Amino acid sequence: MTAAEQQQRMIERDIAGRGMRDPRVLAALAAVPRVEFIPDQWRDRAFDDAPLPLGLGQTISQPYIVGLMTEQLETKPTDRVLEIGTGSGYQAAVLARLVAKVFSVEIHVELADRARATLARLGATNVQVRHGDGADGWPEYAPFDKVIATCAARELPRALGEQLREGGLLVAPLDDGDPQTLYRYKKREGKLQRTMVTTVRFVPMTGRDQAARQ
Repeated sequence: MTAAEQQQRMIERDIAGRGMRDPRVLAALAAVPRVEFIPDQWRDRAFDDAPLPLGLGQTISQPYIVGLMTEQLETKPTDRVLEIGTGSGYQAAVLARLVAKVFSVEIHVELADRARATLARLGATNVQVRHGDGADGWPEYAPFDKVIATCAARELPRALGEQLREGGLLVAPLDDGDPQTLYRYKKREGKLQRTMVTTVRFVPMTGRDQAARQ
């Protein structure tokens, strides 16, 4: 079975098979080769529906969670999306298939450089990766239509809500218990209205958020 066939089987079994129905999201997941974002020693598990290590204490997210969070964003082809936590670049590559532009922030310079190279090699020219603290967002390009975080903060960084446009959606996990909670926020009249999506487990947000925990 080819890598593409294994990936399609994973999507049918572990993502569509668990109730995900958005055809655009499923097509994006099918089009992005997950194996290309995984370190060599873990590539034999590329088609497991599980997070995998990237080094530096970080992981590539479980495919089902990538699909779920992407679906919750309700992406449009004209959207400009801010991503906090580039990691391997996999989530950004999926979003790149669905929106006009992705602005992704990664605190580990090694991961930012690696993701930037992988995304360029795969032709994701509408993704821009920056090395920095995700708690700051990316103010130079705000406001964003959508915001997604792939690391769990104790509290949602204020900058992320401020950089979301009125009427926009934000999807992020919070480290508010064991397990953590994935929330979706909608900005109405300048305020974020929060809805619980599901329980999750993400790596913690580092930088200032980690310093505050200590």
